[in-house]
Amino acid sequence: MASQAQLDMLKKIETENGFIAALDQSGGSTPKALKLYGVTEDMYSGDEQMFTKVHEMRTRIITSQAFNGKRVLGAILFENTLDREIEGRASSHYLWQEKNVVPFLKVDKGLEDEKNGVQLMKAIPGLDELLDKANAKDVFGTKMRSVVKMANADGVHAIVEQQFEVGKQILAKGLVPIIEPEVDINSPEKAAAELLLKGELLKHLDALPDTQMVMLKLTLPETAGFYDTLISHPRVLKVVALSGGYSREEANRRLSENEGMIASFSRALSEGLMYQLSDEEFDSTLNTSIESIYQASIT
Repeated sequence: MASQAQLDMLKKIETENGFIAALDQSGGSTPKALKLYGVTEDMYSGDEQMFTKVHEMRTRIITSQAFNGKRVLGAILFENTLDREIEGRASSHYLWQEKNVVPFLKVDKGLEDEKNGVQLMKAIPGLDELLDKANAKDVFGTKMRSVVKMANADGVHAIVEQQFEVGKQILAKGLVPIIEPEVDINSPEKAAAELLLKGELLKHLDALPDTQMVMLKLTLPETAGFYDTLISHPRVLKVVALSGGYSREEANRRLSENEGMIASFSRALSEGLMYQLSDEEFDSTLNTSIESIYQASIT
C-alpha cells in the first residue's frame, strides 16, 4: 500500500513540469565527479572520506536556493546518500519535505563485462532489504543502469529482459522503477541499437499488467521524436533522458527536439560547479544550469 507521501509524489511526477536531477554517482564514478567539482584525490583518503566529500557536494546542491520542486521534479540518490542526513533530516525526507523534490534511489551494483555488445547489470544481492529501507524513508522509485554498446539483437534482448525482471521485484515492493538501458553515445551503431531497443521495450511494456507503471531513462536518440510511442505508452509514467557524456549545451539541444522527454542529467547538471565558488557564485551557476535544463525539458 502506497503511503500518502508516495501518492503525492506520483501526482507531482504525473502533472508537473520539471526534470530529474541525477545525484547518484557511486563508487567508481565518485572520484571523477569530485575532480570536476575541484576536489582532487589528494584531498581525501579512503572511501569514507571520499563519500563524505561527495555528500558535502550534494548537500550544497540540494540546499541551494536554486534547487527546489518548482523546476526539479525529482532527484536520484545512491544508498550512501540515503543513509546520510541533510540539515538533521534523512536525505530523502529533506528532499521531499523541505524542497518538494521526489526522491529516487539507485539500486544497481554496477556492470558486468561486455558480452554480445552489451553490459548487463551485476547481481543485486539484498535488493528486497534495500527496497524495504527505501520505503521506510519515503522513497518513490528506483533507478538501475545497464549499457548497450552495439546493435546486437541477442544482447539488447537480454538487457531489456534483465531490466524488467528486476523491475518486477521493485514494483512488487510498491516502488516505481526507472528502467535505464543506456545506449553508448559513442557507439558506431547507435541508431540501429536504438531501433532494437525500442522494439524490446515495447514488447515488455505491452506485457505489464494495467495496474503497473514504470519510468524509462534513455539516451537522447539520433532521430528526434524517435521514442514518441514509449512516451505515450499507458504503462509509462515518464521517459527521462540521460546526458550520456554530451555537454549540457548539446544535451539540451537534443532534448528540446524530443517533446515529452524530460532531462535526468548528472554531469550536465553539475557542469561548472566548483567547491571554491562563493555561495553566491555557486547558486548563480546552479541556477543557470537548472533553468537551461528546465527549459529544454518543457519544450
